Amino acid sequence: MRSTPSAVKKLALSHNLPVEQPQTLRSPGIEARLRALGADAMVVAAYGLILPSTILGSARHGAINIHGSLLPRWRGAAPIQRAILAGDVETGVSIMQMDEGLDTGPVFARRAISLGPADDFGSVHDKLAELGADLLLDVLSTVQNGTARATPQLADGATYAAKIDKGETWLDWKKSAAELERAVRAFRPAPGAAARFQGEPLKIWRARVESGAGAPGTIIDAKELRVACGSGALSIEELQPAGGRRMAARDFLRGHRIEGGMRFE
Repeated sequence: MRSTPSAVKKLALSHNLPVEQPQTLRSPGIEARLRALGADAMVVAAYGLILPSTILGSARHGAINIHGSLLPRWRGAAPIQRAILAGDVETGVSIMQMDEGLDTGPVFARRAISLGPADDFGSVHDKLAELGADLLLDVLSTVQNGTARATPQLADGATYAAKIDKGETWLDWKKSAAELERAVRAFRPAPGAAARFQGEPLKIWRARVESGAGAPGTIIDAKELRVACGSGALSIEELQPAGGRRMAARDFLRGHRIEGGMRFE
């Protein structure tokens, strides 16, 4: 629970570069300090607020953003999670010229990756971080030599990736098993998909889709911790009791008397 400097801040300080950490980019004096740098371009990554127009224009070539989706699909705060939740077969990274809208600026370059059945938020984030860094360098070189061309986004196909609400992490057993399995992956490693069993909260870390039917939330196979969903069933493979450690479902079953017909809330 301690404040820890980011890797970017550590690297900057190791090279005696100034670091600004204003509470807001509307703070008095921040625009003047940015303009005084005389920067060619401002690079923005994972910044959760819309930049004021005065800040966008503080560098000669404006602000260039690394965004974790194939724009215009999944503009907004949670593009990776939304892509997994929706069952997209691919996603990617876009390097765009920022404007005053929410991820609406023209795009310099996109690069796609496939989304596989084992991919989760953590794995996709890491792939896109590496991909985005390489693509950003390519774009910055074209900005520097004057050959950069940004293409306006099409309105067709635009979708919004709203910030993940805590309520979304609770599994709704009325949904299909496929949807719930995607939710488990979309919220791994954080914040984790959640469910209640016998009145106690659990984190569900790994699960697979199986056949089966029953009232949603009902355990239909206690040996495999298979739970009926709105369509199909979800076999829980790894979970974490409140205050406990992550464990394989088989270890949880050894320590708890589980019978068919018991229900997850």
